[in-house]
Amino acid sequence: MTFIDILFPLIFVVTCGFLAARIRFISGAQLDGIRVYIFNLAIPVLLFLSMFRADLSQVASASLLLAFYLPVVVLYLLVLVLLRVRFNLSMSDAALSALNSTYSNTVVVGLPVILAALGEQAAAMVFMIIPLHSAVLFSLTFVLARKANGGLEWLKPLFLNPVVLSISLGLVANLMSLSLPALLLSGMEWFAQPAIAGALFVLGASLVQYGFRPVWCPALMLSVVKLLLLPLCVYLTATLLALEPLQRQVVTLMSAAPLGVNAYLVARQLGVQQAISAGSVVLSTLLSVVSLSLWLAILSI
Repeated sequence: MTFIDILFPLIFVVTCGFLAARIRFISGAQLDGIRVYIFNLAIPVLLFLSMFRADLSQVASASLLLAFYLPVVVLYLLVLVLLRVRFNLSMSDAALSALNSTYSNTVVVGLPVILAALGEQAAAMVFMIIPLHSAVLFSLTFVLARKANGGLEWLKPLFLNPVVLSISLGLVANLMSLSLPALLLSGMEWFAQPAIAGALFVLGASLVQYGFRPVWCPALMLSVVKLLLLPLCVYLTATLLALEPLQRQVVTLMSAAPLGVNAYLVARQLGVQQAISAGSVVLSTLLSVVSLSLWLAILSI
C-alpha cells in the first residue's frame, strides 16, 4: 500500500465537499444540518467507542508513552507561549494553533502507514498511544482556551462538550469494564460510520465559506511544525530514552502524520481559528505525502 493509496480517499472526500459547496449542490442550511449530525453526534459516538474498546492494559510502557507525549506537550506549550508573547494572539487562538501544530491523524493516516511500512508487529505499540491522544490534547486545549474567561467557566467544556464528554465516558466505561449489549454497540457502530467521511466532506465545504488564500501562510507554518519539527523532537526524545529501533520508528511516524480532522471539530466547538484549522488539515495532508516519505527514508538508515 502506497502513501497515495492511503491519502487519496481523504483528499477525494475533501475535494467533493469543496466542489459540492462551490457549485451550490448543497445549500448553507443543508450543510449546517450535516455539521450538527457529524460534529455533535457521529464523531462523539465514534470517540466513545474508540475509548470504550481500547486495550488500556497495554499502556504499560512508560518510556514509549514518554517518548511520544513529552515532546508533543512541550512543543504544544512552546507554540502557545510564542504566539501569545510574540504575536499577541488571544489564549483561545494560541491554544488552537498549538493544537494544529501537534495533533496527529493517528487513526486514518498514521496507523495505515505504520502497518504498511513496519508490519503487524507495530500495531500493539500504536494502540498503546492512540487511546490518550485525543483526550490529552483536546482537554488541554479546552482548558486553556476557556480558562481565560475567569471563574469556573473554563470547566464547562470538560463536562458539557460532546467531544470531551464522549472521550471521558468511554474511558470511564472502559475502566469499569462495563458490558454493553451487543445490539446497542452494533447500532452505535452504524451511527458512527459516517463520522470521518462526513467530517472531511464538511471540511472541504467549509473551505469555500472561509476561503483558503487568506490562511495559506499560517496553515503552511503550522504544517511545517507539525510534519517536520514535531517528528524531529519525538525522534530525538526516543533516541535519548534508548528505545528500540522499532519503537523509535513507530512514535516518529505517528507524530509525522498530518493534522487530524478532529482539530477542526475543536475549532468549531470553540468558535476560533476555523479557517486556519481547516486549511491546515488539508495542506498538511497534501504535504505529508512528501514528509512521510522523508521520515521513512531517515528511519531506514
